[in-house]
Amino acid sequence: MPDPRPPTPESLPEARLLRTAVLLAVGSELTVGETRDTNSGDLARSLAGFGVEVAWIAALPDRLATVVDALRDALAAADVVVTTGGLGPTPDDLTREAIAAVVGERPAVDPGLERWLRHLFERRGLAFAETNVKQAWLIPSATAIPNERGTAPGWWVDRPDGCVIVALPGPPSEMRPMWEGWVLPHLIARGLGQERVTRTYRLAGIGESAVAALLGEPLLRAENPVVATYARTDAVDVRISARADGGRSAEQLVGAAEAVVLAAVGDHVWGRDGDTWPGVLGRELSARGWTVALVEAGTGGSTMRLLGDAPWLISSHLLAPGETDAPIAALAEQARKVSDSVVGVAVRTIESGEDTQVEVAISGPWGARETRQTAFLGGSEGRRRAGISAAAFLYATVRDAPPSGPEPV
Repeated sequence: MPDPRPPTPESLPEARLLRTAVLLAVGSELTVGETRDTNSGDLARSLAGFGVEVAWIAALPDRLATVVDALRDALAAADVVVTTGGLGPTPDDLTREAIAAVVGERPAVDPGLERWLRHLFERRGLAFAETNVKQAWLIPSATAIPNERGTAPGWWVDRPDGCVIVALPGPPSEMRPMWEGWVLPHLIARGLGQERVTRTYRLAGIGESAVAALLGEPLLRAENPVVATYARTDAVDVRISARADGGRSAEQLVGAAEAVVLAAVGDHVWGRDGDTWPGVLGRELSARGWTVALVEAGTGGSTMRLLGDAPWLISSHLLAPGETDAPIAALAEQARKVSDSVVGVAVRTIESGEDTQVEVAISGPWGARETRQTAFLGGSEGRRRAGISAAAFLYATVRDAPPSGPEPV
């Protein structure tokens, strides 16, 4: 399939920086819950990395009027509209018809696309159903986006006001290469995004509502920089994002908000951006050349699952609930000695009404440390939180230990 190129900004009626976007996922399988829309999340992350603000994301059924209305609303609100899905050959694949209706143009079969499409079927020895010709449609303002992994080319549509409509197929195996290999480079050439800096702090030992209370409503409602909290499975994240404004760079604006955030919740920070518990603990332990042995009781192995296959975790053992009533510090020390590791960690949980009591002990060259906490909720959720408590206590213990210490006896 030929690689057509959309017009350059200079040849368009109005050159326009592309700073805002709307993402529309088309397909009734999405709105009835049969299929999850992963495409929009991937596209949103990609656009955000270029400083593009995604105004909204919507999943739409295969109804022409609904898709047409959504496209009109999107074009009124954003510089770039990206659709995924609805480019197949069947009557309910209506994205092309909807775009044509919105821009007031009539689709027609493109001879070059038709030849390419028929050749795909010929070389595979498949009969060509004439319904497939629909996938060779174009409108006058559309450029075909090559699809090397399927039979549905995408559309790039330039609007007189400088807006861009991009239509991509729904299967992620087709959408992603088309986006990364063709669409994104062309958007960048058109002036995609703006200077934006984003920073994320990862917190433990505090809930999202408490974080929000400490940060305060004025900070969380500010439009630039944007400060937002997110409850993740392994942390509470505080994300700071800013664009250059008023003579101040994005970095300066993020730095000012960062100082406020760290003053409020800095004691709970254990990581930044893409940090994970295994990665953060690994950095601290590797700096000291230390290894860890873990023993758990009543946790269902939640700490092991959180830490995964970390190379510094040389031993892990799960005890059945009630298998031992030994002091928690003794369990940590025993794990350390049996495995010949530098650090021993013991975690034990006990159901306590609707919550979970968590005991953690760390034994190492400096001696032993213990903590007892109440994890919110019982059952699997309480056990999951117990694993995070153990990781956080291990991190705090190792971080505060000297870079090198006496060899374990």
